[in-house]
Amino acid sequence: MGERDILKLKPIGIIHSPYHAGQAPRQGAGCQEICQVEVFKQFEAGLRDIERFSHIILIYWFHKSTGYSLIVTPSWDTKPHGLFTTRSPNRPCPLGLCVVELVAREKNILKVKDLDAIDGTPLLDIKPYVPTVDETSDIKIGWLKKKRG
Repeated sequence: MGERDILKLKPIGIIHSPYHAGQAPRQGAGCQEICQVEVFKQFEAGLRDIERFSHIILIYWFHKSTGYSLIVTPSWDTKPHGLFTTRSPNRPCPLGLCVVELVAREKNILKVKDLDAIDGTPLLDIKPYVPTVDETSDIKIGWLKKKRG
């Protein structure tokens, strides 16, 4: 891996949640706990107009992730699957992504629901959730079809 292959990521904030390592919900959808996303002051201007969106996408670093396996047995199945067909936080590049409901904004603090990140998680980016861009139809969900009914 050459020098050009190295990525440098700088957190723009930190996630505050009631969850600690091993306690985060499997997926955030439906979690009613209000969590706080603290955007560092130097990036606060980038939040302008964010309160006009009902949902946002958070991208964060699984900072407690240790190692990975390319074949995993997820907690909601008994059969092994390829890592990239699961939501395991243990990945070669441990990035997390979650669509959350934006409940309120207080200066550089965003209050959100439906989050699955543990307390202290570094926030890497925020994007608005736009249904015409982020939703699609005719979806296949692979091995999860048997699990979701």
